[in-house]
Amino acid sequence: MAVRQDTIWERFLSPVVRLLIDEDGLRRYADSINWEKESDRYRRDDVIIPSYYSNQNFHGIAGGYLNSDAAVTYDPVTQYVLPPNEGIVRQALVDAVQVKPRRILDLGCGTGSTTLMLKQAFPEAEVIGLDLSPYMLVRAEDKARNAGLEIVWRHGNAEKTGLRDATFDLVTASLLFHETPDAVSLAILRESFRLLVTGGQVLILDGNQKTLRQLEWLNDVFEEPYIREYAASSTEANMGAAGFEAVRSQDVWWINQVTSGIKPIATENVRHYTPTSVDNNDLEGLGSPAFGIMA
Repeated sequence: MAVRQDTIWERFLSPVVRLLIDEDGLRRYADSINWEKESDRYRRDDVIIPSYYSNQNFHGIAGGYLNSDAAVTYDPVTQYVLPPNEGIVRQALVDAVQVKPRRILDLGCGTGSTTLMLKQAFPEAEVIGLDLSPYMLVRAEDKARNAGLEIVWRHGNAEKTGLRDATFDLVTASLLFHETPDAVSLAILRESFRLLVTGGQVLILDGNQKTLRQLEWLNDVFEEPYIREYAASSTEANMGAAGFEAVRSQDVWWINQVTSGIKPIATENVRHYTPTSVDNNDLEGLGSPAFGIMA
């Protein structure tokens, strides 16, 4: 699928952003990595790439996130398109954590920007970043290595992670839901509910749905195939439908929002996670000494 040339992004914003980016530096970085070899370390044969992900462009990038160009350019572009500042917006999710997480799963982690911040905020926690693009995971691992952070990166689908029930205290997703159909967002929330321990928290950072509905032109800024569907939906309602309670959203500088939900305490058949003993089968295939599993 060719990149549309008539979007606001391509006509007006992209040329401005390109003036601010060190394209020569990005090219040198891209050339310094054997992307196919490195991405093969993450690519799992049991992960099926859904058509809604593989058949669309995101951010005007042909082929979406399933290529190294997306992994190289995502961070330099994103820092200029999340007002007032990317770090402030992502920090809003970290600040909204209400639990004391021992295990954290960051769904649709991309290049790991929020994942790294979660690990820095909760250094004793075991943190996993999961994404459908092995190329994005290569970039995420490189960032974590440079930051001296031990994080597990896993190729997987947030709708069906293959991880065991009730094994995480905190599940997060940043800037993911506006890039998925509404039915997929609901499926991800249901999967998050399954993965969380009783009393665990889910946090979703994304565009402010009220603002997107009121200002239609914002939906045209980037090439985002599902953003209108996202704007018309309600993350709060989907959380409730998935079983979460104490659901609430807070605005983040008007353009973004963080939505939180808690997995309620059931009256029977409650499975409690105890961090003192790790069941290696919970994360089979991760190959990380951090989880008691050797590659």
